[in-house]
Amino acid sequence: MRKAKQKKIAPRSATAMDKYFGERIRERRRQLIMSQHALGKALGITFQQIQKDESGQNRVSAARLYEICRVLNVPLSSMFERDLEK
Repeated sequence: MRKAKQKKIAPRSATAMDKYFGERIRERRRQLIMSQHALGKALGITFQQIQKDESGQNRVSAARLYEICRVLNVPLSSMFERDLEK
């Protein structure tokens, strides 16, 4: 009997976790009343890239996530905390 082939996720494809990070980034950016343009400028990237990161279209690298947290003035661990009140 043959084993079914497992579906592989492309290593660079965005995942549900990337969407979650994007939601957390957008939430904090809005708390600070910061535009996507301002965040992008602080990071040295375009606002379009911020849009893609926040929507979960693109993977957010560890280095970029660290820089985003630095600009948004939150600890990196805050991106991994789930809001228990929802």
